[in-house]
Amino acid sequence: MQMAIDHLSWLETFPALLGLEPNARELLAKSARIVEAPVGTIGYSEGMPCNAYVLRLAGQSRVYKMSSGGREILLYRVAAGETCVLTTTCLLGRSDYPASTIVEEPIRDVIIPAAAFHQLMIDSAVFRRFVMENYGALISDLIVLLDEVAFQSLDARLAKLLLESSTPDISRTHQQIAAELGTAREVVSRQLKRFEQKGWVTLGRGHVELLDRKALEQMAQSSSS
Repeated sequence: MQMAIDHLSWLETFPALLGLEPNARELLAKSARIVEAPVGTIGYSEGMPCNAYVLRLAGQSRVYKMSSGGREILLYRVAAGETCVLTTTCLLGRSDYPASTIVEEPIRDVIIPAAAFHQLMIDSAVFRRFVMENYGALISDLIVLLDEVAFQSLDARLAKLLLESSTPDISRTHQQIAAELGTAREVVSRQLKRFEQKGWVTLGRGHVELLDRKALEQMAQSSSS
């Protein structure tokens, strides 16, 4: 669902844009739209053209890549107050999306059509700085992910993923965990079973309970492959 923007109060979610020049504000007021989408909505798919810049006001989506064998690997998530690095890349390079995204929590986005985005990049120093600073930060996050995938062992990455939960009980299937780590469900199940045998976790249907965070932290710090 799309709605026209009557004012620019949404800029408060992105403080770096509050200093936008008058002409940039005018262009945004004329061209930007707010989009809302429920859980399960496909934001974009691999191979689709990129038609707009996205600023997330609320909710969360995940960006992922599918292998030729149908295995999914999580690239990153886009939450409130963030932008999408692949969208920025595709707009700047005028290329199609190399991955896909799906809504995990109901989202509310500001979308800026590609033509307006490119005009703002030319005319507005404030907007240009905002885009490039966010782009640089997100690229750094992707490099960290590549480092983990390439150089950290699966057990270390699995321990790190489990420790990201703020509660001891994690409601997530082995398949969901495998998708985030970019590996097979059977591999995750075997590793979780080893963790259970060591007394670090307890496994149940569709959930994992953390018993020994200290041991998992030590495992997460391991970088052996």
